[in-house]
Amino acid sequence: MSSRSATFVETMCGTVRLAGDAETRRVRLDLSVRATSVLRPLGTTTARVSGRVRIQGLVDDPGAVGEMEISPIARRRIVYRVGFTAGDRKYLLLGWKSVSLRRPVGSVTVLPYSVYEDGHQVGQGTLRFPLASRLVPFLASWRFPRRDEGVSAYTPRWDGSPGRTEVWYTTLTDPVTGTGVWLHHELTAPTDGATGYAHGWVAVFPPEGPVEYARFGPEPWMASPQGFSATEATVRSGRLRGATGRFRWDMEQASLGAPLYTFPRWAWRRPLLPAAQMLPASTCQFTGAVEHPGGRLELRGAPGATARIYGHGNARRWAWLHADLGGGDVLEVVAAVAKRPLLGKMPPMVFLRLRKNGRTWPRLGLRSAFGWAGLGRFRTRIGLPVWSVTGRAGLRRIRVTVTQPEERTLALEYTDPDGSRLMCRNSERADAHIVVERWWGGWRSEAQWTLAGTAHAEVGGR
Repeated sequence: MSSRSATFVETMCGTVRLAGDAETRRVRLDLSVRATSVLRPLGTTTARVSGRVRIQGLVDDPGAVGEMEISPIARRRIVYRVGFTAGDRKYLLLGWKSVSLRRPVGSVTVLPYSVYEDGHQVGQGTLRFPLASRLVPFLASWRFPRRDEGVSAYTPRWDGSPGRTEVWYTTLTDPVTGTGVWLHHELTAPTDGATGYAHGWVAVFPPEGPVEYARFGPEPWMASPQGFSATEATVRSGRLRGATGRFRWDMEQASLGAPLYTFPRWAWRRPLLPAAQMLPASTCQFTGAVEHPGGRLELRGAPGATARIYGHGNARRWAWLHADLGGGDVLEVVAAVAKRPLLGKMPPMVFLRLRKNGRTWPRLGLRSAFGWAGLGRFRTRIGLPVWSVTGRAGLRRIRVTVTQPEERTLALEYTDPDGSRLMCRNSERADAHIVVERWWGGWRSEAQWTLAGTAHAEVGGR
């Protein structure tokens, strides 16, 4: 049996006094924590930390990253090390909860800390966990995914059968420049039984100027138990490397969220549907570099994700969205019309998964695709430059509007296993507006997000 790690979301608020300030500033931390090993209450566990750091009048960094040492009994401490930036200036928040067995609640909810810049202390403050407002969301956010579940999702699924497509694709946004990056790695096994081959492309979406891209392959498929492997590009659970044309990339990938199954989990494990898609980690952060004709992009804690697809080729037409909402929250949408004769006559099926505060909605993976007895059906209008999704499940409903401006969208053609030609139109600098409402005797807004140039989206078809 696989051992289990833990993930949770934590919010702390407080103040800081910086050097030279006469008054304190308000501070808020929204952190997503993922243990790198099994949580051991009597031992010491390390965890990766990502999230948002806000200091009044100075910092609002949604790409903060760091680590946590969790040792409440063995060493009677919980240590926070969180790096964040304000413009070109880099800071480190170092905090230490001293756990007291005489007052366990008070000691684990108060975090004295210092702020450092270039190794020099520039401020001190105290953060507190607000029990009254955040205890319930904190407890509800705890998850215990199988530690190897996300890693094993990178393993190739293809068993040599003809007429199959398998994809590893990565999208991310540089938080400093706003540049988007798209890495597509694909295995295609032709329907006629010809040898399967590997191919793909890299694309960079700068804030100004045209999109730059280059392809690699086709070339012989190189089977690897760790992920995608080709002469010019490799994908592993923690590393992406490759080169083609004037492009070079080498990035470390830190998986921060539990796996997210856009389609039902069983559809990924047992290929009964025409295709299935999932994210080995719902959120990731990338550190490294991408060299492209326009220059060199240095990445530090860039938010994004790597997704997986396996199936009998591509849909007749489709739309896709990955929206990193910050603080570990994420929205993933796949809307598609299948190629199969019967399914091809139906409206697009919508597979939508919203992970907020560690909980995934709708709870049932097929709810957004079919609904129950015609209730709660999710609908989509696929088009360009604007497409949308609306739907309801239980006491919640959602409206998603995605805009892919033509100047920020790249059109690429490629071949399906049956030899037919496809066209995908992708933007790693798309806009998205998301509204979630809850029924309280009437529909009331529960949450909303507006992403300007940081949504990852695609519309494709034959």
